[in-house]
Amino acid sequence: MEDRAFRRVLGEFATGVAVVTARGQGEELIGMTMSSFNSVSLDPPLVLFSVDRKAKSLPAMLDARGFAVNILARDQEQISNQFARALSNKWDQVKTSVGHAEAPLISGALAHFECAPFASYDGGDHVIFVVRVVRHSARSEPAAPLIFFRGRYRDLVDETEREPTWPLPIHY
Repeated sequence: MEDRAFRRVLGEFATGVAVVTARGQGEELIGMTMSSFNSVSLDPPLVLFSVDRKAKSLPAMLDARGFAVNILARDQEQISNQFARALSNKWDQVKTSVGHAEAPLISGALAHFECAPFASYDGGDHVIFVVRVVRHSARSEPAAPLIFFRGRYRDLVDETEREPTWPLPIHY
């Protein structure tokens, strides 16, 4: 299977953008942009994200005592770009507060999931992290999400809120 074609087809799935953060054992701050974030379970509350095996911060992520999943707002595209680059000064101009296990919570994010390690699994060229949510919060003022689709950031065309049709087709 050709990698480029596979990536192009995967790009047909629109995703939100998150920055997963942690504090390393040596007290260094760790952060990376993710579009591979997903809910797993409501009981216990579990979410997942995956990290490339080639990522410089993978060993520190595997040793972390906790994580923060920061769901980015549309106006945080620059933060997404900063944390997508390896070995850059990711934390420059980024305001944070301290979350579970001292994982940084990025100010202005749409939502935060403060998490404890639960399990990690082989995912081919990635490691899949399943983490238990210990706290969560959402931004009090409404804002548009940062969306990634077909290799670019996108805007939602219709941001009006509608009542969902129940039951939603969500399966856990």
